[in-house]
Amino acid sequence: MLIIGIAGGTGSGKTTVVNQIINQLPADEVCVISQDSYYKETNNLSYEERTKINFDHPRAIDFDLIVKHLTALKNGEIIEQPVYSFVTHNRTKDTVKTHPRKVVIVEGILIFNSEALRNLFDIKIFVHADTDERLIRRVRRDITERGRDIDEVLNRYQDTLKPMHQQFIEPTKNFADLIIPNDRFNTVAIDIVRTVINERL
Repeated sequence: MLIIGIAGGTGSGKTTVVNQIINQLPADEVCVISQDSYYKETNNLSYEERTKINFDHPRAIDFDLIVKHLTALKNGEIIEQPVYSFVTHNRTKDTVKTHPRKVVIVEGILIFNSEALRNLFDIKIFVHADTDERLIRRVRRDITERGRDIDEVLNRYQDTLKPMHQQFIEPTKNFADLIIPNDRFNTVAIDIVRTVINERL
């Protein structure tokens, strides 16, 4: 099994890079695990309290469960991936049955912050994008997909996203084996990743 970690700031284009990689692989040989599914359970908090959580801080992520699930997949076991709701800021009662695959891609903004998780990655990729570009993408996504209003998005960006990016995300570029600039010129980097995958498989 080849485990690939793909990190980068919010709106950097991680999903695009993930899709560019998996499009070249047979569907039954690859699975994707999203850090967003592993926000900690907050059943003990009211909705108002949950809205105040800093979701861009490593403390918000259940790294122990991601490590446990990845280890289980490596051992050939099926896992039940949590399903997270950005509307209620909590996990739902649903899970996604995930089978071991030849290639497992883990993507998320904070995945390089856990040493135990980093140690499970065979390849570590950081997707880099311009700050303004990331903000524009985040605004569009949060308004259209997550039902937020513009003031809420901009306040959250200013109060938590930007400082958390500078403190916890940008420095983890140093752990990456490959840094991909997320623009139309990244095809060479994607080709390199595909070549490495094909050689390992």
